[in-house]
Amino acid sequence: MEKKKSIDFGLYKRLLGYVKPYWRIFSISILAMVMLAITNPATAALFKYMVEGVFLTQDGDMIPLIITALLVLSTLAAISNYISGLSLHWVANKVIMDLRYALFTRLLCFPSQFYDQHTSGSLISKFTFDVTQIKEASTNVLNVLVRDTLTIIGLLAWMLFIDWEMTLITLFTAPAITIFLLVIRRRLRRMSRNVQGSMGDIHHILGEVINGERIVKLYAGQEREQERFLQAINNNRHSTMKFASAAVASSPMVQLITAVALAAIVYVSAQKAVAGSIGVDDFVSFFTAILMILGPLKRLVRINEHIQRGLAACESVFGLLDEPIEKNDGTTSLDKVTGKIEIRDLGFSYDKSDIQALKNINLDINAGETVALVGASGSGKSTIANLIPRFYEGGDGKILLDGHDIRELSIQQLRENMALVSQDIVLFNDTIKHNIAYGRAGASDEEIIMAAEKAHAMEFIRKLPNGMDATIGDKGSKLSGGQRQRIALARALLKEAPILILDEATSALDTESERAIQQAVEDIRQDRTCLIIAHRLSTIENADRVIVMNDGKIVESGSHKELLELNGAYAKLYMTIDNANADNSI
Repeated sequence: MEKKKSIDFGLYKRLLGYVKPYWRIFSISILAMVMLAITNPATAALFKYMVEGVFLTQDGDMIPLIITALLVLSTLAAISNYISGLSLHWVANKVIMDLRYALFTRLLCFPSQFYDQHTSGSLISKFTFDVTQIKEASTNVLNVLVRDTLTIIGLLAWMLFIDWEMTLITLFTAPAITIFLLVIRRRLRRMSRNVQGSMGDIHHILGEVINGERIVKLYAGQEREQERFLQAINNNRHSTMKFASAAVASSPMVQLITAVALAAIVYVSAQKAVAGSIGVDDFVSFFTAILMILGPLKRLVRINEHIQRGLAACESVFGLLDEPIEKNDGTTSLDKVTGKIEIRDLGFSYDKSDIQALKNINLDINAGETVALVGASGSGKSTIANLIPRFYEGGDGKILLDGHDIRELSIQQLRENMALVSQDIVLFNDTIKHNIAYGRAGASDEEIIMAAEKAHAMEFIRKLPNGMDATIGDKGSKLSGGQRQRIALARALLKEAPILILDEATSALDTESERAIQQAVEDIRQDRTCLIIAHRLSTIENADRVIVMNDGKIVESGSHKELLELNGAYAKLYMTIDNANADNSI
């Protein structure tokens, strides 16, 4: 239990760390809450003097004073409530903005393994649902905790002033309420985690259906997706109802405990009234204070559900913030990168699997050389392409760039000397111009157009109504597959990096466009190192060297002509394609 309390305190302490920059506005909120809390016992005291001055002594001069005092207290309470609520929401929204920005900044630094292990839906849910839960919990919790606790303390102090015995009876309810809250706390936290997990599943399914809507339609998957989504939202409903069941049960139980205490107070006060030890004015004021305590007490009881929901959300959000980011401890700096790549005894397995994706790879790529990697799917071609920019870490052996271990270089310097065009084209819902300009910040319009010309993209860009300013839609949905790949190639060419990696970069091109891209590669490859991964043999026939891979190993190496004369694995691939008349594609 002590460990659990320390964990809870640690989470809230960390959350309050995000409040610290806004302590001035937060202090204004606290001061307004204190002022609001003072008005409650003052109102209870006002009832005592109203009964004493108006009903007992029948002093008419007291009526204007009582009314004026009541209006002043009500106005003060309303102003304090507005200031505290507005300032607290301002701070809470600032904190949530900072948390979302911190999450997003962290998200940009995670290694590729992280994205392999987490769905986009679960990550988006942390940004939307979980962070919102923190906001609601922190706002409600702080508001209720400070305002209502001070209100109860003030009212109890006034009750003690009137009659300490009846006040002690009221205080006897606190241990019973505390025990009940401790019992229900753990269940609320567990249920809140389940709710957050089910929301992540909903986001995941929504993302998959939106991104794959054509596949769903083509394969008549609507009913399957409806069933899957129905199950997800039903799980969310079950989790939400379990949480609500535990949360809603708290108020009736506290009301029952309070009713027992109230009955005891009525009995004691009646005895005191018969004995003449308590006056009508004190009795009315005391019961007014009790009635005013009930509201804050109920809110304090229900605060537990907000606390547990907020703590579960804090665990989720801070857990993401604590995920390890890419290792970037390299200190070596290179003045100019020529593009020479050396791979030494390289072995690699994904997610520490026993199945090796690469096995003892040794390969030298000279600066300015064009090397093609070919082989069946799963042979390890793309793994090499992923390891050179350090998208993945670990494994045996090492990779050298201009004689330096890439782990000794900063990730920024390593990647700023590389450009990549992959089969899975990533474009942004923006203009063509801005998508190409993403390759190099500050590039001029002339440089952007030149890169598009080299990629043979201007051929279709000029035909668009808005040309370079045409928007391409989500993931380039308004463009064809070949057009998207030419935009991606133009973006890579604009970077003017000494190393260019083409991973199935021409897979979506028609024959004419592919020839144009091949010519573009021929034009630019003289000035940079090119690593081409391709299934189409026609794409790499002019490469300086062709590396044939199988089962994570290099089985052959040589020029296109040399490998055909060798009549080995490459020749078999080539002959298989030729016999199948498959347009020279593997």
